[in-house]
Amino acid sequence: MKLVHISDIHLTRPGERMGGLDPHRRFAQALDEVRSKHQDADRIVITGDLTHWGEPLAYAALKDALFDLPCPVRLLMGNHDDRANFLAVFPDQPRDANGYVNYAEDLRGTRLIYLDTTAPRTHAGHFGADRVAWLEKQLESCKRARLFMHHNVMTLGQPAEDKIALVSEDRLAFADLLERFADKIDYLHFGHIHALCTGTYCGIPFASVRSTGNQSLPDFTETELLHGAPMAPSFAVIEVSENTTVIHDIPFTWDGPIFSSGTGWDDWAKPVAAE
Repeated sequence: MKLVHISDIHLTRPGERMGGLDPHRRFAQALDEVRSKHQDADRIVITGDLTHWGEPLAYAALKDALFDLPCPVRLLMGNHDDRANFLAVFPDQPRDANGYVNYAEDLRGTRLIYLDTTAPRTHAGHFGADRVAWLEKQLESCKRARLFMHHNVMTLGQPAEDKIALVSEDRLAFADLLERFADKIDYLHFGHIHALCTGTYCGIPFASVRSTGNQSLPDFTETELLHGAPMAPSFAVIEVSENTTVIHDIPFTWDGPIFSSGTGWDDWAKPVAAE
């Protein structure tokens, strides 16, 4: 199974910039890279912050951008998104009985579970009892699972960033659920932090992915401000086989020279200076 993980595209109304960048151009470059080099992908998963201000025209631009792709696209909500405006543009989007954009599908023996961790007018993550109950049923009825979400459900040791992780009052129940089903959850995938971060939580490996726009600069002492810069973006390609997950970081805006070399020992030998 091959999954393309894109996150934090932060689309605006066409023509508006975000953080000094054109988010539409960056997203188009990412999709062009998928079209040209990842035709064998099974799913493209975009884990939230689909837009920057949650505007209908931004969601319309997203819909227009999703053409001629090699596989289905799965869309998730982020803290910058407006669920009602999103659903108005994507009326066929699956959701749970409470209206959250929680949904799942089985692919090659694994249940891919897409979570809605957002709440109105807050950048922090939320996943209350009603959402936990939905996720519990999904995990009870599958053999293997892989979770995708926008927010990091664990703190990361960055005080300012941790203020907008999953809120502490929801974290305990979520962690309890992960611990109960750790034997069948292969991986946690999220965005939100605009940086690469990997580790384990409740015995389950996790990985974040960079934004297609601005990237964050981790700060382990700052308590109030989030730092970022228009550094090089990337997305992830997740290769899944039996008992193995390999995640590749894919840069997609480089337009400079590319150098090639062989893999033999002598291919890397120091050149002999001409006499």
